[in-house]
Amino acid sequence: MLAWLCSTELTGTQSSLAQRFEAKDLIQCSAEQQQLPSDWAKSGPSYFTCSFCFLEVDLQRIRGLLDPDNTGFIGVETFASLVHSHELPLDPAKLEMLVALAQSNDEGQICYQELVDLVSNISSKRSSSFKRAIANGQRALPRDVLLDETGLGFYKRFVRYVAYEILPCEMDRRWYFYQHRTCPPPIFMAAITLTQIIVFLCYGARLNRWVLQTYHPEYMKSPLVYHPGHRARAWRFFTYMFMHVGLEQLGFNALLQLMIGVPLEMVHGILRISFLYLAGVLAGSLTVSITDMRAPLVGGSGGVYALCSAHLANVVMNWAGMRCPYKLLRMVLALVCMSSEVGRAVWLRFSPPLVASGPQPSFMAHLAGAIVGISMGLTILRSYEENLQDQCVWWVVLLSYATFLVFAVFWNIFAYDLLGTHIPPPP
Repeated sequence: MLAWLCSTELTGTQSSLAQRFEAKDLIQCSAEQQQLPSDWAKSGPSYFTCSFCFLEVDLQRIRGLLDPDNTGFIGVETFASLVHSHELPLDPAKLEMLVALAQSNDEGQICYQELVDLVSNISSKRSSSFKRAIANGQRALPRDVLLDETGLGFYKRFVRYVAYEILPCEMDRRWYFYQHRTCPPPIFMAAITLTQIIVFLCYGARLNRWVLQTYHPEYMKSPLVYHPGHRARAWRFFTYMFMHVGLEQLGFNALLQLMIGVPLEMVHGILRISFLYLAGVLAGSLTVSITDMRAPLVGGSGGVYALCSAHLANVVMNWAGMRCPYKLLRMVLALVCMSSEVGRAVWLRFSPPLVASGPQPSFMAHLAGAIVGISMGLTILRSYEENLQDQCVWWVVLLSYATFLVFAVFWNIFAYDLLGTHIPPPP
């Protein structure tokens, strides 16, 4: 149920319909089609300014004006005249796609619902039917790219940089560039990183140790650390991400969270990226409780590797479309750094610990986070501006993750006693 929304200075019964249009000739045309009083057409553009957007109010009336025969289709000529003859305050990317949709149809008509899906501002996500409709008319889109834009301020240049870093399609990059808003800002990754730094500084000052803090006997007494002897304290399956082995692990994680996590959050939104990050964190601790049952766990590597592996996999699968500079060199460098961090974690896990410190933290969270990123994360990143609930693969991934959670919960409740696993006494 849709209708035009306009802001006007009209009064009386004229405003109820005339305010839905932008120019005198369009109202005149509508008045003739619907046999409305002809004086309505005299209310020209000086009386009102229209915003070309849709609201769920009155589908039948707008269909009566644009589709008088109620066929479900709008003539291309009528639609193109509306687009070209009137100044519509749309994002440039949306206007380009409207024109592309009109010019791509070989039968001279446009499906009304596709038009609704395209122009509607109610939903922030573009439907798959919209993408299919636009794909046919992509040849009609302007050939200029965002790199040709000049006179941009610092922040808009940063937004353009983010678009080229994250998105593989020029159409998506233009869409993101023009519809991007500064509110809400990407606060999730910044807040997580800041909290991790504050916690590390507090424990570093308290223990007077900044490297290999896990060797200190007081470190594992923190209520944030995941320890197999404290599995009943469910918050520890998440809060371990705020603790770190030392300055080297914190620096690596914080750098990746800011360099990769913040741009991803800017493009895909706080809900999707926070869900992916926390899913990697939870999968990391649960995987350790299953595969490395005697080991504690610290560090945000589960979430970090979920983000990084998803982004790298997305870059590889869209290699031709990605326009980030030096992408091969950066890909190799990222893989080397991530592999080195895993190697450091493996060395720490199996290095001879001090008697008082007990087993060292596990490295399995890195691998679990990478698996979450390649499966769930890649599905999210490949669904920019699309509804995840409309995709079958998303439900398959979500069901698989839920199955793993249920299995891990039962494992933690029953397996330790059934297997007779010797757990180091909790500090």
